[in-house]
This record gives sequence, structure tokens and C-alpha cells, in this order.
Amino acid sequence: MPKLLIERQDSVTLLTLNKPETHNNVCDELACELADAIIAFGEDDEAKVLVVTGAGDRTFCAGANLKGMKELFEHRRTHDAGPMGFARLDPGKPVIGAINGLCYAGGIELACWCDFRIVDERAKFGLLNKRWGLSLADGGTQRLPRVVGIGNALYMIETGMEIDAQHALRIGLAQEVVPAGRALERSLELAHHIAGYGQNGIRADRKAALATIGMSLQEGLEYEAEVCYAPALAAEAAAGMARFVKGERPEPPRPVKA
Repeated sequence: MPKLLIERQDSVTLLTLNKPETHNNVCDELACELADAIIAFGEDDEAKVLVVTGAGDRTFCAGANLKGMKELFEHRRTHDAGPMGFARLDPGKPVIGAINGLCYAGGIELACWCDFRIVDERAKFGLLNKRWGLSLADGGTQRLPRVVGIGNALYMIETGMEIDAQHALRIGLAQEVVPAGRALERSLELAHHIAGYGQNGIRADRKAALATIGMSLQEGLEYEAEVCYAPALAAEAAAGMARFVKGERPEPPRPVKA
């Protein structure tokens, strides 16, 4: 049975961690498959949005395979992608985390690697690796504070506290909490919506937002001008403005609540 399922839905790519019997934990084989799939998505001109989820209805990802830690730090993708196969990669396109259940340890690192997270109301989050004295090695010390703020991040990192979906929503770890069983459906709905937009502007905005973390406001504004001015004047945007002039006013998506 493949450890990673890859499904293409028009311009949306769905990656499913497929080890439900071990709570979709990531072994060295899955880490390499995940890295290869992320790189392939980034290089595919027809692929516009990536959705990441876990198999089954119980767990998104329980983190690394603790029985194979040595292998996670020695596989062929460790140094260019990270032990779990994603931390050092950026496909340059939108990525949505469909958090369909329990999200622990490295699973939180994978969730934070995603641009935003749609969360099942039954989901739980926790850096439970603290119980075993393990540090974070797949971006958790960097991305979690940027997602939830330093106080909330250190609260989770230092206590190993388990929090529920509504707590995750309050601190920004979740962007929407949806009814049980709907995280993937809602994530795909938003993914297809995003894929219908002009992509040059989205990718430029995403790049500018991520690349300027830690810069001064002035430095960030200068980088934004460098990255975002050209797409605003390109043919794709001109076509959008023409539709606006003709009176098109597509309805925007609106949040779903559990």
C-alpha cells in the first residue's frame, strides 16, 4: 500500500499521508515520497494549489515515526527537505492543510508549513514529543511562532499542552473550524476557488508576505514593490480589470463555522 496518495483534481493536487494504522506518522520512506511530491507540484505549471491531509477520519499526522528516528536524519532528502520531507521546501504556490483529526508533534510542524489550515471540530493539537524529550526538527521553532505568536508558541512548546480546535482557532493555528468530517471537503472547495484566480498576483503576494518576515516595514515595502508591481500591470491582471469594467462581481468565499 502506498504511504503517500497523490491525486490530481484539475489544477488542484491532493497529498494524503496514508498510514492510518500508525496515525499517519512519517517514516523515512514517506518523508522522501512527500518531498518528491512537493517538488513535483512546484515544477508542474498546470498545478496551482496543493492540499495536504491524512488518511482516515481520526488523525491528520501524529508526527515522526519514533521507531525510526535515525533513518529520518539520514535519508536522501534529509538535508534539502528536512527529516520529515517538507520543512526546507517551498513550492511557491498556495498550500492548504486539511486537518482532519489529531495533529501532534511533527504533524503541527507540517500543519504550520501549510499556508493556512482548515480544521475538523474534533481535532486536537499538541507537541506531545515533549514527553520523550525530543526537540523540533522540521521548522516548528520557526513557523509556529510566526503563526501563533511567540507566547502561544512557547506555551505549546514548553508545556506539551494538548489544545482543541476552538483554542487553535483563537490563537490563529486554525483559520476555520468546520463540522466533523468536512475539513478535506472545505479545503478542496477553497483550493478550487483559489485555482480559479489569476495566479501571478497570488504567487507574488504570497512570496512577498513570506519573504519579508523579520524585515523592517520599509524593507518589506521595498521588497513588495520589487515583487508585486509587475503582476499588477501584466496581461492577466489587465484581463481581470476588463471583466470588472464589464460589471462582473463574483461572490467571494465566506468562512464556514462548525
